[in-house]
Amino acid sequence: MKGNLTRRGKDSWRFKYDVAGTGSKRATRYVTLKGTKAQAQAEAAKILASLATGLHVDPSTETVAAFVERWLKDWAASNVSNQTYEGYAQMLRKHLASRLGGIGVQKLRAADLQAVYAAMAADGLADRTRLHLHRIARVMLKHAVQWGIVPRNVADMVDAPRVRAQEIEILTAAQVQRLLEFLRDKPLYAITALALASGLRRGELGALRWPDIDLDGGFLRVERALEETKRGGLTFKSPKTRHGRRTVTLPASTVAVLREHRKAQQEHRLRFGLGKAGTDALVFPDWDGSPRSPRALTLEWGKKAKAAGLTVSFHSLRHTCASILIADGLDVLSLSRRLGHGSAAITLGVYGHLFKPDDRAAAIMEAALKGGSGK
Repeated sequence: MKGNLTRRGKDSWRFKYDVAGTGSKRATRYVTLKGTKAQAQAEAAKILASLATGLHVDPSTETVAAFVERWLKDWAASNVSNQTYEGYAQMLRKHLASRLGGIGVQKLRAADLQAVYAAMAADGLADRTRLHLHRIARVMLKHAVQWGIVPRNVADMVDAPRVRAQEIEILTAAQVQRLLEFLRDKPLYAITALALASGLRRGELGALRWPDIDLDGGFLRVERALEETKRGGLTFKSPKTRHGRRTVTLPASTVAVLREHRKAQQEHRLRFGLGKAGTDALVFPDWDGSPRSPRALTLEWGKKAKAAGLTVSFHSLRHTCASILIADGLDVLSLSRRLGHGSAAITLGVYGHLFKPDDRAAAIMEAALKGGSGK
């Protein structure tokens, strides 16, 4: 396999070579190489070597920024949810394209990605943010390889940013009582009480309908979640995994709170002339019965929590629920199913440090070796 190198300027060379075309035909390609003759010859040799190994891709001037937009339009837009799409777009545009956007995607190196991760760390961005960008870039560049844009995925050549363990937000028993007392008789009381008792996510609470709750049986069914994005607005979506669709048992006190909440909701509708709520009504809607913005809920809850002397997120209610159950001895598999995690490994990754070590192993084995039960 041969090519022809011709000088075009002082430090510019044109390399002419053939590639496989359709059928038995060959197609001619031209590429401009910069540098000395020796450097141009070295680059030409790389092209010929890539042809011989089947790793060759046609030269392209497409930049990283341009490929980011193409990937978002051609793949992400039709393969992920609106919320995930917005997350991908924000991460790639803000952290990758802003730093490397002018580089040709074919010239992107592993060292370039590593430099981005280092710059993000220097700017004080969280470890998880850097890891998230790495994972998105890896998927995007995998498709660049599949589409014949680049010969290899340089993200595979970079070590994933390490995530240091961080403490999760958990309310103490005293804080829980203070919060509930402060919110009692206020609009956020019922949703806060249910979040603490069930461990449901914000979006799952927002999508909950009265038919999903069996007040007599003392349980609820999680069937969907409410998602809010600029691209799609407010939409209901199915759980990400089969474990997300689940049954969650409720304490009797929480059932009582929900009964009172339903009564107050009906009285509110009559007061505003909205009529009786339909059989499929949301449990925690906006004032007119429509889906309530999750972001608006977070903002309102943050203000009320601050007024109660607490600076914790709404998501801390889910963490608090998990910590209470762990402290009382609930096993990791049952907790994982209650929280709707994809696997118990995810639960251990988030809450593993809360489980108390069990030092009975030696005693159990000693009893077993002596023919006892170990109990």
